[in-house]
Amino acid sequence: MTFRLGTRASPLALIQAEMVRDALVAAHPGIAVELVPMRTTGDKVQDRALAEIGGKGLWTKELDRALLASEVDACVHSGKDVETIRPAEIAIAAMLPRADVRDRLIGAESIAALKPGAVVGTSSPRRRAQLLRLRPDLRIVLFRGNVATRLAKLEAGEADATLLAAAGLDRLGRHDLGHAIPIAEMLPAPSQAAVAVETLAGSPAAAIIGAIDDAQTSAAVLTERAFLAAIHAGCHSPVGALARIADGRVTLRAQLLSEDGEDSIEGESSGAPGDELAATLASDLLARAPVAVQRLFGG
Repeated sequence: MTFRLGTRASPLALIQAEMVRDALVAAHPGIAVELVPMRTTGDKVQDRALAEIGGKGLWTKELDRALLASEVDACVHSGKDVETIRPAEIAIAAMLPRADVRDRLIGAESIAALKPGAVVGTSSPRRRAQLLRLRPDLRIVLFRGNVATRLAKLEAGEADATLLAAAGLDRLGRHDLGHAIPIAEMLPAPSQAAVAVETLAGSPAAAIIGAIDDAQTSAAVLTERAFLAAIHAGCHSPVGALARIADGRVTLRAQLLSEDGEDSIEGESSGAPGDELAATLASDLLARAPVAVQRLFGG
């Protein structure tokens, strides 16, 4: 029997699928793994922001269809691309060990070093809001596409700088590209730098995939996802969140922002990983948030 792994067809997605394949082969000697690349709607539509054309589901719906139709046994996703609310039949069965969670700035050594009025390309509401909070003089323009496409746009002069996930650049072998932004300056997106593997819930494939799960990454990411669910974040909602685990306890830090970055609220909470911690922090932040932030969250 060949185990079929569904994946997007972008260079980064294929590398991440190969990482999952290699982990499966190490955990299950003799297993045959086939990658099944697919082009998603998110890959096809590049001229509009995700929030305008359907949100995160554009990265997953073709893969979901194949999984539900038993055309593949599991699907590999970038963690931050997986919708908070998923079909009941589908579950995250494993997470690979998390990589560098930071963003990297390409085009300047730091956000402070960007020239006055610099043009920065990004499609992320979080990055847009965080940048404008730090530098209200910046002009933010839409940058969609895979890493190579965004770098080509930068090279063509469409922007002075852009931000990309450090984990993605590292997985593509571009360790030399850009300057890492400290977490204290820009909190990452929930689930950033995580690779999630989904299967049909309770299926034999779930047990096979479960053997490669990194428990600490799963606990952190599932706490971040629970926080997203608790604040009812949508595609337009600028939110950063990061859970870190030490000695069995998780510290969850989060930031909610207005779309223009003018208003924001931050906080953190510590305790056992899971929904209760996430809900406690979500309730605290929403209660203290400025009106411009509250209207983007809380349903």
